[in-house]
Amino acid sequence: MSRWTIMLWMAMLVVGLGFASTAIAHQKDKSTAQDQETPTPTSPHQPAESGYVISPDDVLAVEVWKEPEVSANVPVRPDGKISLPLLGDVQAAGLTATALTSDLTERLKKFISDPQVTVIVTQVNSQHIYITGEVNRGGTYPLQPGMTILQGLSSAGGFTPFANLKKIYVMRQVNGKQEKYAFNYKEVIKGKNTAQNIPLLPGDTIVVP
Repeated sequence: MSRWTIMLWMAMLVVGLGFASTAIAHQKDKSTAQDQETPTPTSPHQPAESGYVISPDDVLAVEVWKEPEVSANVPVRPDGKISLPLLGDVQAAGLTATALTSDLTERLKKFISDPQVTVIVTQVNSQHIYITGEVNRGGTYPLQPGMTILQGLSSAGGFTPFANLKKIYVMRQVNGKQEKYAFNYKEVIKGKNTAQNIPLLPGDTIVVP
């Protein structure tokens, strides 16, 4: 192979490597830009009680790390207080779980060195929904976090033979006005038009005509 041929091959190799490096760098910059522009998705499983204000009849799990004798599952009494070992009666209603955690931590410092406290709202019994009409057990039911219309109906013990399952609806107060949300039970249980199976809010009334 002649010297000129070798030099020509070497020049072509250098040019090819240059194009490849440029393409790789361009692709890397493009990927970086996409990563920066793509927002971090929000988890659909955020804690339901984040910011929730504790009320009477709710049930709390109070955990103090390495102190099982102080930890307890306690109901919030009608006067808004809970009773705990060492501390006695403590006001809980009107506070969030985070605020109550801070309060209990400060109180326990008198008895425990560096207490690690966690408060979780395990039962939201202070919020209710109402189910009426052609159901076997109409009445008032606790609203659990994330409860949908279908889940709410499961609390009522089934339907009477006269129930119109295609014409169920939810009555809700919105800004002082009553709104109506249609719910076709037969469609939803077949997986059709499931968007109508909306989450319930405190005070909602499910009507089964």
